[in-house]
Amino acid sequence: MTHAALPSGPSATPPTDRPSPGARLRRWVGRETTGGALLIGAALLALVWANSPWRESYLTLSSTVVGPSSPLHLDLTLSTWAADGLLAIFFFVVGVELKQEFVAGSLRNPRQAGVPVLAAMGGMAVPALIFVAVLLTTGDPGALHGWAIPTATDIAFALGVLAVFGRGLPVAIRTFLLTLAVVDDLLAIVVIAIFYTAELRWGYLGLALLAVALYAVLVRARRTRWWLLLPVAVVAWAFMHESGVHATIAGVLLGFTVPALAVHGERESRTQRFEHTVRPLSQGVALPVFAFFAAGVSIVGGETPVGEVLTQPVVLAIVLGLVVGKLVGVLGVTALVTRFTPLRLAAGIGVRDLLPVGFLAGIGFTVSLLIAELSFPDAEHTDGAKIAILAASTIAAVLAALALRWDARRARSNDMNRDDLPDDVTDFIGDPKDRLEH
Repeated sequence: MTHAALPSGPSATPPTDRPSPGARLRRWVGRETTGGALLIGAALLALVWANSPWRESYLTLSSTVVGPSSPLHLDLTLSTWAADGLLAIFFFVVGVELKQEFVAGSLRNPRQAGVPVLAAMGGMAVPALIFVAVLLTTGDPGALHGWAIPTATDIAFALGVLAVFGRGLPVAIRTFLLTLAVVDDLLAIVVIAIFYTAELRWGYLGLALLAVALYAVLVRARRTRWWLLLPVAVVAWAFMHESGVHATIAGVLLGFTVPALAVHGERESRTQRFEHTVRPLSQGVALPVFAFFAAGVSIVGGETPVGEVLTQPVVLAIVLGLVVGKLVGVLGVTALVTRFTPLRLAAGIGVRDLLPVGFLAGIGFTVSLLIAELSFPDAEHTDGAKIAILAASTIAAVLAALALRWDARRARSNDMNRDDLPDDVTDFIGDPKDRLEH
C-alpha cells in the first residue's frame, strides 16, 4: 500500500554529504516528536472546525463519498477511507515493528520481554474491568460493547511525549514503553479481529489471505519491486475489507510477511528498510488525516446537548479506564511480577520509572478512536466516547510529562532494578548533557 519509495534492489543509494530536501523532510516527519505534534494539530483543527459556525462544511466533507461502486463496495465516505484505508498504513508499520521485535528485537528473549509483556496485559485488563464496572454501576449496560476502548495505547503519541519530556532518563525506559505498546497493539489487533467483526465472508477472507501469501513471496525475492508489491497489497486490503474483518488487519498481516533478518546479502533487514520508508507516510499523512476525521466531535449544535453527552456513563468509564486503569494495571502487574517471580526489569529501570510509563500508556488516541467508531452505531455514544478519549489522552499526556520531569530530577542508584547487579547505564534519552546529576 505504501511502498512506492522502496529501493528496487539490495543495494541502497550511496549516501551524500548533503541530504536532499525530500530526505530531510522524510527524516523530520519520521521523528516521534513530529508525529505526536501532527496528531495533536490535526485533532485540534477538527475540533475547532466541527464546533465553529462552519461545522456543516466539516460534516459535509466527512460524509463525501469517493470511490467506485463495485462488487467490493469501495464507494466509501472520506472518514471511512481514513479509518479503513489510511489507517491500514499505520497498522502496516505496526506489523513491521512487531515482526522486527519478535525476530530480532526485545520480544525474542522471553525472559527480557516478560515484564513489559505482562505489564501490557495488565494495562489492558484493568481498564476493561473499570469500564465494565462503571457502566454496570451507573446502569448503562447498552454501552458495554465498547469495553475495549480504554485498553489501547497510541505508540506514536506516547513515544513523542517521552522524547520531549523524558530527556536524561535511561533509554531502557523507552524500550520498556515500546515493548509494552507493541504488545498492546498486537492484543488490540486481536480484539478488533475477534470482537469487532460484524459478518465474516469466508470466500473474500480466503482471497485476502492468498493475496497476503503472494505478497510474502514477492517481498522475499532478491529484488523488491514496488510496482508488484503495491497492487498486491491493495488487492489484499480490498478483499479483507469486503470479508467483514476490519481492513486494517490486512496492513498488519502484510507487515508480518516482511523479512526481519538480512537476506540476499543486504546490509540491513527489510523490516528496518520498509519501516524507515513507510513511517513518514504513516506519521505525516495517515495518522493526522485519520485523527482529523475521527476527532471532529461537534459539541455545540449537536442533536444531543453537550451537558447530556458529558454526563454519559461511558465518558466516565473511558476516562477512568485510560487515566487510572492503565496506571494501576501497568504498575500493579510489574510490582507483583518483580516481587514474586524471577523476572526483573531491564538494567537502569526502577519501579518508580513506571509511574510516567503508566500515564503514557493511558494515551489511547488512535486505536481507541478506531474502536469507538466500531463499538457504537449511534452518534450519541460515539460522540461521548470520542470526547472522553480526547480528554483522557490529554490528561494522561500532561500527567506523564510532569512525572517524567520529576523522575529525571531524582537521584538514581546503580541498581535501579534491584537484581543485585550494577546497571552501568550509558545510554540516555536525548542529548547526554540533558541528564540531571545529583
